[in-house]
Amino acid sequence: MHDRKRLLFYCLALAPLLGIPAFADWLPLANDGVHDPENPALAVMQEPSEALSQLPRDEAGDVGNKVRWVRALEGGYIDPRTNIFPETKIEVLDLDILMKNTGSANYVLFPHKPHTEWLDCSNCHEEIFKTKAGATRMSMLEILSGEFCGRCHGAVAFPLLVCNRCHSVPPEEAAAMATGGSGR
Repeated sequence: MHDRKRLLFYCLALAPLLGIPAFADWLPLANDGVHDPENPALAVMQEPSEALSQLPRDEAGDVGNKVRWVRALEGGYIDPRTNIFPETKIEVLDLDILMKNTGSANYVLFPHKPHTEWLDCSNCHEEIFKTKAGATRMSMLEILSGEFCGRCHGAVAFPLLVCNRCHSVPPEEAAAMATGGSGR
């Protein structure tokens, strides 16, 4: 971990010399439209640019918190608590679910593994999603309104404005996957 911090220090130190901004364009808390700029507690809060700039950057555009959280987890930058009850046993589930009810959009391939690496199953099942695949009916309007996937995506996880992050499987590719042909 010490070598990673040293590398990060050198990258941040050299970035301005190379014309790369050392910190992304996170708004200061006093200017973000969420926090009260007159609140004296703001002085003790960590600024997003200080906290988030050390994590893998999401280059999806000027949306969300600009962090690739799965890469941060895989790279050891973060070690999130999976639940609030220490006795809860976490089960990492390496299972993808292909959702085909997507209208004219590409299908959605839901990967359980990156979700269950830092969330206990009970965070989503049974209240938000039924365990049985296909049993939960949802629409993009509901998701964009903060329901289902929108409970996290658009809030703390990557934003919902980059469609191909979820809608990633063209129907013809899904057919090749099902028949054992080349696909994902």
